[in-house]
Amino acid sequence: QVQLVESGGGLVQPGGSLTLSCAASGSISDIYVMGWYRQAPGKQRELVAVVSSSGPITYAAFVKGRFTISRDNVKNTVYLRMNSLKPEDTAVYYCNIRLASNAYWGQGTQVTVSS
Repeated sequence: QVQLVESGGGLVQPGGSLTLSCAASGSISDIYVMGWYRQAPGKQRELVAVVSSSGPITYAAFVKGRFTISRDNVKNTVYLRMNSLKPEDTAVYYCNIRLASNAYWGQGTQVTVSS
């Protein structure tokens, strides 16, 4: 099995910054895609950003220009650097990693943007 451990969530004021991390461990042979999704109360889970093993990155329109996704292939870790946070960014953020055989989700980390 593959385990994903997320960290970095918390409470920040509007306009603040936060960096999330997700470290994968276990039976990992090849990671195809690493990314972040989020789910706000009463809403569907939505894509935030993903990065493939070959390099291409996809951002949701509502975060492009504010968030940056990156990965460390040695540590099998994906990061999400969030700047200029808005109250509407408040949600549980989930790490997602897709391997050749399956996909895995992190436990989720709460991000709250409020004054």
